[in-house]
Formats: sequence, structure tokens, C-alpha cells
Amino acid sequence: MSTNTPLRHYTPMSHFATDHPVLLIDADAPIRELHSCLSERLNAVLKYLNLMACTSLPDYAENDINTVTNIARIMVQDVSDVFRVIEQRGFDTPKGQ
Repeated sequence: MSTNTPLRHYTPMSHFATDHPVLLIDADAPIRELHSCLSERLNAVLKYLNLMACTSLPDYAENDINTVTNIARIMVQDVSDVFRVIEQRGFDTPKGQ
């Protein structure tokens, strides 16, 4: 992507670790592609959390639990950001279409 390309159709993802957004969502991507992206992430985090729920807490240090929680938060935030783009597109569609 050249630096002269306008970024109007890109929506920044949530960014807590940086001062500026570095990850962008193509708001003009086909809905099916956006859905596939969030579905992949949501299914992965659900499987991940299910795996963690089946483990015994004494097996892990407190730092490990914080890491697991942070990974899940990032994945769910990604899903939320893509849902926001899909919802915005859905709500912006003129009636009669």
C-alpha cells in the first residue's frame, strides 16, 4: 500500500498498547470475509478458554493466568472491532435495499 492511498475505508482496531492504531479493518471488505475473520477468532478463543477451564489452577502461576486472560481479551476485542464494522455497515444501509 502506498502512502498516497487514502485510508478512508479502513477502520482502526482498538489499540491499548500503542499511541497510534497500527491494525486496520477494511470496512469495504465483503461481509462474508469480515464474518469469517471474526468467526475464526471467536471460535479460537472459545476453544482456548475451554481448554483453560479444564486445567487445574494449582498447575499455573499467577502470571500464567494473567497471560491467558490477556490473550483472551485481545482476541475478543478483535471480534468486537470487526462486529462494530459490520454493524456500522448494516445500520448505514439505506432503507429499501
